Amino acid sequence: MKLPRPLYSLYESRLASSLKKDTLPHHVGVLVDGNRRWARQLGASTTDGHKAGAQKIVEFLHWCADLDIDVVTLYILSTENLKRPQEELTALIEIISGLVTQLQDEALCRIQPVGALDSLPPRLREQVACIAESTADNPGPHLNIAVGYGGRQEIVDAVREVIRDARDRGDSVEALAETLSVDDISARLYTRGQPDPDLLIRTSGEQRLSGFLMWQSAYSEFYFCEALWPDFRRVDFLRALRNYATRQRRFGN
Repeated sequence: MKLPRPLYSLYESRLASSLKKDTLPHHVGVLVDGNRRWARQLGASTTDGHKAGAQKIVEFLHWCADLDIDVVTLYILSTENLKRPQEELTALIEIISGLVTQLQDEALCRIQPVGALDSLPPRLREQVACIAESTADNPGPHLNIAVGYGGRQEIVDAVREVIRDARDRGDSVEALAETLSVDDISARLYTRGQPDPDLLIRTSGEQRLSGFLMWQSAYSEFYFCEALWPDFRRVDFLRALRNYATRQRRFGN
């Protein structure tokens, strides 16, 4: 049953006030899934779905800023998405480009692209190449915008860097095999130097990670939401945070 707007607002307000700062995650990752299905349900185009999803991202980042979430990682464009039909991909790239421009203009967050950037179309690749520097002084959360991203590829790229660094030091393969550690890989991920995600959220009802932050999510808490991404509401986010606050994190113990 849908609540009348005044009651809904009261419920949302009480839910927000029940959250304590020390129980909130420092790093939230989101698989922004469901744009295409949302569009189909409305009889709209796939492009309309992606546009609605992009505007939800802006709205979501305002929620994160209000709650003082330190780091946000959004899975926006996977390596598999780059294989979509050319017409859809071209429109999607334009929408992502517009989103990046809007985030820069609003100075809402500090942006770091994460992914195999060489796989991106030239225009988008050039746009995101200098985005970290141009947004470095912005307030709000640190936003990792995962574009051209694949979790397996990230690990492969990290291992390659480990091997190249060992070669440059003159170390043998045997020496590297003896000394290689978890920290060696972590220090060469796209998100190097950042805390691992505390909470991963996936919208649209799907209950899988699809390669998102495979290494970093080893001890993350997962929350799966039925809402399609364009329909994801602030109250849905608050419920995810409330659920996270009730969990006892064991970090493998």
